[in-house]
Amino acid sequence: MTKKTSAYTFQLLILFSLPLIFHACNKNEYIHLQGYAQGTTYSIIYKTNKKQNFEQEINTILKKFDKSLSNYDSTSIISKINRNEAVELDSMFIACFETGQKVAKQTNGAFDMTVGPLTKAYGFFKNDTIFPNETEIDSLLKFIGFQNISIHNKQIIKTDLRIMLDVNAIAQGYSVDVVASFLEKKAILDYMIEIGGEIKTKGLNSKGLDWKIGIDKPIDNSTIENRELQTVIALSGKSLATSGNYRKFYIKDGKRFAHTINPITGKPAENELLSVTVITNTCIYADAYATAFMTMGLNKSIDFIEANNHIDVYFIFTDKNDSIKTLATPGFQQYFIE
Repeated sequence: MTKKTSAYTFQLLILFSLPLIFHACNKNEYIHLQGYAQGTTYSIIYKTNKKQNFEQEINTILKKFDKSLSNYDSTSIISKINRNEAVELDSMFIACFETGQKVAKQTNGAFDMTVGPLTKAYGFFKNDTIFPNETEIDSLLKFIGFQNISIHNKQIIKTDLRIMLDVNAIAQGYSVDVVASFLEKKAILDYMIEIGGEIKTKGLNSKGLDWKIGIDKPIDNSTIENRELQTVIALSGKSLATSGNYRKFYIKDGKRFAHTINPITGKPAENELLSVTVITNTCIYADAYATAFMTMGLNKSIDFIEANNHIDVYFIFTDKNDSIKTLATPGFQQYFIE
């Protein structure tokens, strides 16, 4: 499951200061694990006084995760669901699905996991962007909608067999929460987990400070080599996800279209937002809300946040003069490093 080809969101965060550091005085060790999972990279740092290396266990968890929720694994549960094959749902799938449905209801469909047929029609599953015509979009919208799918007795129930699920905009965040739960069961109380840009933190880093996280400046087609930071925040005990439309887009007839599909219109989302960074307690919600806000646009997102004050958000957007502006909710401002 990779955010590189997701129709919804692309995570645009980089991490600061990821050294492997030993503290001889108190025999505490900061372990740094790096690897590949879900079509992307991961970076996990945690403190242990027993030199516990959990790389094998974490890789096993992430492989199990892919077997449940990866659209890019043809043998996964979600792939079988999309082919209308009989399959019993596991606990990972059910937890992800139920949270996604909750966010879909909260956002009136701005977030919707049944966007799968649209992402397929636009070629996102194959990294080959296509632009369906109005007739094709209208025909697909007839069976797009979170109300058309449910779970009963560990089975997916569809109102139309053409319904397909795409969980790329929520599952990666959920995988961060799953790994965090594993570490906490091992009595690890200081950690930073990053998978494909989704982040969860707890405790302190090797310098005894909150974890430092960099948020990218919105530069078209930016890469690791030409990235610039918009700002840096300090985070502990919170999760963070960023969704943006400036790194992944395509041009048609001289107009730029983002790889963020509005499940209500069936078309690429068009608004002033360049990126949205969301901080919440759990990464699954941060991931889903970041996607929803990119679809909703600035003003509707602000209205939603004011009604749900447990969400802290940082917006990067363009004004009517195409100048880049930023807006941080009051709760988000406490994380900035002066």
